[in-house]
Amino acid sequence: MNFRMNKNHFVTKIIWVTIFGIAMAFVESAVVVYLRAIFYPEGFAFPLNALPDYKILVEVLREIATIFMLLSVACLAGEKFWERFAYFMLSFGIWDVFYYVWLKALLNWPSSIFEWDILFLIPLPWIGPVIAPVSIAVMMIVFSILIAYSFHKGHNFRPSMLSHILALTGTILVLYSFMYDIDATLHQQIPKPYRYELLIAGDLLFATSFLISYLKRGKQV
Repeated sequence: MNFRMNKNHFVTKIIWVTIFGIAMAFVESAVVVYLRAIFYPEGFAFPLNALPDYKILVEVLREIATIFMLLSVACLAGEKFWERFAYFMLSFGIWDVFYYVWLKALLNWPSSIFEWDILFLIPLPWIGPVIAPVSIAVMMIVFSILIAYSFHKGHNFRPSMLSHILALTGTILVLYSFMYDIDATLHQQIPKPYRYELLIAGDLLFATSFLISYLKRGKQV
C-alpha cells in the first residue's frame, strides 16, 4: 500500500509539472501571437525587424520571469538539488515543445521543423531552426523523468566531474550555434546556414553526460 501511494505521488507530481509546462507554453505562444501581429503584420520572417530598446528590455525581463516561474515549480516538486533540477528540466522541456505546438494551432506556424525562429534573448539573441530547441527539449524531458524516478526509487543521482565537463562542452557548442551569427541577430541580415554539426555534437555530449551519471547512480544514504 505504501509503495502504491509513493508511486501515485510521483506520477501526480509528473502530471502537474507537465500541466504547468503546457499551460505556460500557451501563455508564451499567446504573447508571441500579439507580438507578431504588431511587429510582423505581413508574417514572421527573417531578416528580423529592429525593435525599440525599451521593448527589447521588456522581452528580456519577461524571459527572466519565465525562468523563475519554472524554477519555482521545480523547487516545490523536488527536495534535493538534482531532483529539483530534474523537475526544472521537465517543465522547461514541456514548455519548449508545447510552445511550438500552440503556435502551430494558433498561427499554423512553423510550416516545418526547419523553420527559423528567435529562441531566446539572453545574453544575445538566439536564432535557429525549430528542430534545434525541440531536439534538446525532448532529451530534457526524457532525462528529467529518469532522474526524478531515480530519486523516487531511492537512488542518488550526482553527476561526475566528467559529466559536468561533457555537458558544459555541449552547452558551449549549442549556444555558439544559436548566437554566432550576430549579423542576423543584431544587424537585421539574412541568417547564415545553421551549424547542424554543432547541434548534433552538443546533443551527443548531453546524452553521454547523462548516461555516465545515470548508470553510476547509487542508493541514497
